[in-house]
Amino acid sequence: MASFNMPYTLRSTETLLDIASDVIRLLRLTGETVGVAESLTAGGVMAALTSVPGASAVFRGGVVSYATQLKQLLLNVDKELIAREGVIHADVAMQMAEGARKATTFDDTPTTWGIGTTGVAGPDSQDGKPVGTVFIGIASPHGTQAWGPFSFPGSRERVREATVAEALSRLRDALAAGTRE
Repeated sequence: MASFNMPYTLRSTETLLDIASDVIRLLRLTGETVGVAESLTAGGVMAALTSVPGASAVFRGGVVSYATQLKQLLLNVDKELIAREGVIHADVAMQMAEGARKATTFDDTPTTWGIGTTGVAGPDSQDGKPVGTVFIGIASPHGTQAWGPFSFPGSRERVREATVAEALSRLRDALAAGTRE
């Protein structure tokens, strides 16, 4: 039987710091970088990443685009898409992730990965979507993918915490898959 070397430690329980630490370690291992575009999480993903010592080597920065217009202006999210679907949509999350990569690219060195989070933290529904509805986008040079809709239960803060943890877990899984290839 072939040995399988996990690029991070599987845990029965883990904290947000554990997940963020895995992401930073994997980015450093591969020499890659990340940029973030957040809506409902309002900087929570960026805060989690930068809580890890050494994050500055791989974390480029990000945009908190709480207002719909900022999604269009800063992240180049398609205005017609927003008019048709609203901002709580998989394609919006993907375009936010792509916009995060572009917004954090400098010195002719593209940012490798982008994360986009959009959803409804509450207390009220938005665009006909109930509280707890979330989409997460992750962009890389190889393509962009969205996950969702998630339906995270609980308070406003719980929805935001769950979104941050899920976004970083999805990025960690994508990074780990790349280290096994």
